[in-house]
Amino acid sequence: MIKRALWLILIGFVWWFMTRPAFAADPIKPAFHEELGQAWSVLGRGLEGLFDRWQEHFGSLGAREEGPPISMIIRNREKLDLSSDQVKNLERLRTDFEKQSIRKEADIRVAKLDLHTLLDTQPVDMNKVEAKVHEIERLRADLQFARIRTAQKAKEQLSLEQRQKLDELLAELQVTVFQP
Repeated sequence: MIKRALWLILIGFVWWFMTRPAFAADPIKPAFHEELGQAWSVLGRGLEGLFDRWQEHFGSLGAREEGPPISMIIRNREKLDLSSDQVKNLERLRTDFEKQSIRKEADIRVAKLDLHTLLDTQPVDMNKVEAKVHEIERLRADLQFARIRTAQKAKEQLSLEQRQKLDELLAELQVTVFQP
C-alpha cells in the first residue's frame, strides 16, 4: 500500500513537473526584426499622415488653376475695393468650404486607417484593398473639386475690374515668391 502511494506520488510529481512548463510558458514574443518592422510601419504611417496634412494645409505653390484663396481676396479687400456684401459672401463661402474640407479630410483619414487595417490582416484581401484605395482617391478628388468650385464662386463675386486688380496682385505675389 505504501509502495502504491509512493508510486502515485512519484507519477503525480513527474506529471506536474512535465506539464508545468506548458502552463507557465511565456507567450510567444515576435522576433526582433518583426518588432522593428512593426515600429517602422507605425512611424511611416505617422509621417505619411503628417505629410498629407502639411500638403493639404499649405497646398502646392503651383496650384494657380484652382484660383486664388478666398482668404487672400478678403485680406486685400481695400485694394480690391470690395463691398461689405461681397466680403460677407466671401466669408460665407470660405466657412462653408472649411466645414466641407474638415469633413472630407476626416473621411480620408478614416479610410486610410481602414486601408492600413486591411493591409495588416493575413491574408490580404486585394479586392477590399483596391476598393478602399479607390474610395480614398474619390474622396481626394471630391475635395479638389470642392476647392475649385469654391474658388470659381469666389471669383463670380468680383466685378471685372476687381478681377483685373486681383490678377495684378497675384502676379506681384508670384514675382515676390519666386524671385531668387
